[in-house]
Amino acid sequence: MFPLLFSESDLAGLKLKNRITMAPMYLGYAGEGGRVSPLLLEHYRLMAQSGVALVVVENVCIDYQRGRGADRMLRADADDCMEDLARLAATIKGGGALAGLQLNHAGRFASVDDPVAPSAVETFGRRPRPLSRAEIDEIIEQFAAAAWRVKRAGFDLVELHGGTGYLLSQFVSPRTNKREDDYGGSVDNRMKFPLAVMAAVKAVVGDFPVGYRFLAEEWLPDGLGLAESRVFARALAAAGAAYLSVMGGTHESFFLPEVVERSKQPGFMVELAAAIKNEVEVAVITAGRINNGVLAESILAESKADLIGLARVLWADPEWPEKVRQGREEEIIPCKPGCDACMQQVMQGKAALCVGWPKAKLTAWKAKLTATGKK
Repeated sequence: MFPLLFSESDLAGLKLKNRITMAPMYLGYAGEGGRVSPLLLEHYRLMAQSGVALVVVENVCIDYQRGRGADRMLRADADDCMEDLARLAATIKGGGALAGLQLNHAGRFASVDDPVAPSAVETFGRRPRPLSRAEIDEIIEQFAAAAWRVKRAGFDLVELHGGTGYLLSQFVSPRTNKREDDYGGSVDNRMKFPLAVMAAVKAVVGDFPVGYRFLAEEWLPDGLGLAESRVFARALAAAGAAYLSVMGGTHESFFLPEVVERSKQPGFMVELAAAIKNEVEVAVITAGRINNGVLAESILAESKADLIGLARVLWADPEWPEKVRQGREEEIIPCKPGCDACMQQVMQGKAALCVGWPKAKLTAWKAKLTATGKK
């Protein structure tokens, strides 16, 4: 059953035991100051033991003081984070999955007093400060230094977060990049910053795989669309990206009524991945409510993507891969369309719980959150 989904594959020299990956998903499980907590380790242990081939840790800061998206966000911005990162990598690999880690700078969405961005484009009532050339150079170096730490900590790959409207994608977007220097204007100029980050990271980590979380569509009238993101995808592939993990939407479009309705549909981001896959030879990962084996298999069979990414679907039921493989899909605990309780919890600065979990599991995890000072 589902021979493609459960077939081995190669990803930039890494052997994957199947075509299922855990896509990055922020849940607020880190400890104070962005440290690895016992709760976070338990979460990733469960995800690794689920049967997926690769687990990608979410949204880790390259600059906690100036670029974090939330206070409980993991960090890779200093050498004293190395022990924490090594424990996390070992936990995932000990659970039977390859371990990846996603690096990010939140830019205009940073949870700091003085957010920075390519340009002073207001967001949610705040106007970020435009980055100077010197600050741009510093951030490029911070990405490279953080990637070196990820490699040294024992992870199998690193991913650059160019999705969700964060800093890397803010430079590419015509909506948020109004610069008049050589980082702004044409799409060739707007993609210079993330390409410089990719080049700096690869120079430091060598043949270590570097993936990219890729924003194909902002789903905003004046935002980035496929015409320009196709150009960027080709440039990233030429720059040596190990894969493109394709997504749509940003924090400013996720709650638009038409986007909310779209996100209720199974595989709602698959066509974006298919469009990008037509442009590149590197592996493409797709995600977005891929909630059953028939859909996942058909995506692979129709060459719309090379790998399947599961986020909330896997979190709602870590047994999803085995239940699909064994033909027990009727037993899967579903991530219900229209339920955004976990996202609402995170937006309020809380650690997330899945309201669809069985009562016993939900009660147990509530107790774990209370015991570790999270609510």
